[in-house]
Amino acid sequence: MSKRRTSVVATCALVLILICLGLFAAGYGIYQLQNRVTATFGPPASHLELSQRLRLSAQLLVQTEELTRPVYPVGEQRPFQVQWGETLAAIAGRLQAEGLIQSANAFQAYLQYAGLDTTVQAGYYELSPAMTPVEIAQALQDATPSDVALTILVGWRMDEIAETLPTSGLEISPAEFLAAAQVIPAGYAFLEQAPTGATLEGFLFPDTYILPREITSGELVTTLLDTFGKQLTPDLQQGFAQQDLNVYEAVTLASIVEKESVIPEEMPLIASVFLNRLKAGIKLEADSTVQYAIGYNRDQNSWWTNPLSGADLQFQSAYNTYQYPGLPPGPIANPSLSALRAVAFPAQAPYYYFRAACDGSGKHVFSNTFEEHNQKACPDN
Repeated sequence: MSKRRTSVVATCALVLILICLGLFAAGYGIYQLQNRVTATFGPPASHLELSQRLRLSAQLLVQTEELTRPVYPVGEQRPFQVQWGETLAAIAGRLQAEGLIQSANAFQAYLQYAGLDTTVQAGYYELSPAMTPVEIAQALQDATPSDVALTILVGWRMDEIAETLPTSGLEISPAEFLAAAQVIPAGYAFLEQAPTGATLEGFLFPDTYILPREITSGELVTTLLDTFGKQLTPDLQQGFAQQDLNVYEAVTLASIVEKESVIPEEMPLIASVFLNRLKAGIKLEADSTVQYAIGYNRDQNSWWTNPLSGADLQFQSAYNTYQYPGLPPGPIANPSLSALRAVAFPAQAPYYYFRAACDGSGKHVFSNTFEEHNQKACPDN
């Protein structure tokens, strides 16, 4: 064999050895990388391809400190909500913006590495900057925290509040809540003028509440009443008094204004119509009071029968303001602060009548006389 040929063979052998050594070193490096990352963060998700595992493992190794140390070791818990359909990037961005994690990018990488990126649940959580990002990632897999959100919509009657409880996450039955809402508790000055037999209808303030799951029916009612009390400012009470209404009467009228209004901006004008009718001794003739009196309509699956028939307007109840003058015995729903303020500070207008506009906008047209009111009726379709 010639010296040249021998040299070529030797060179090839050396290159092959170097390649093998390089592959061995790379394989060993990958093995060590995976071991170090697995020791800290657990095994990677089984669905990841090799290239994804290597990329994510390398990123986690570089950002280990940002993922394993809390932002603030003595931070207190705070509420955090994950919205339905919210992207992982958006969630991570808000966590960083709120000071719960150091790096949104590292947090996303960990979720993807661990296979937790597709299992984050929408819901309410209690998170703390004293938690590590890894602990926060694990917490976001379980949307059953100790606290839950209960939303009470404006204009709901207490029966509608009760209906939501079985799916709210609270450990209160509808019957327990309704029983608690039938009792006027002591210690609330704004309830002292409630007549005998009155319930808490009207004073269960609409809002979104973050509540412990184990809250009792009595504690829930107290929370709602306390929130109402915070809205009842001195200027609001003074406004009621200027309309010759006590708080209970004002809330009763506000509940009617709430149910008769579609557009909040019209509430002061609608309130002025009812106040004008009360002062003139004219029946309120509010459809919503008849709807409240009739109660649940099984055919419509609603607590608010719509439309009302002529026979409905003859329904015998003290709440039927077509049949009885003055205010009904009590509120017919739980009004918003806007409705309460509309009664306290109504528009100064001469109107005694209003009806829905014919354009389907939800607005109303107002009239001074019954004749004018009839002239504004919508043409039959």
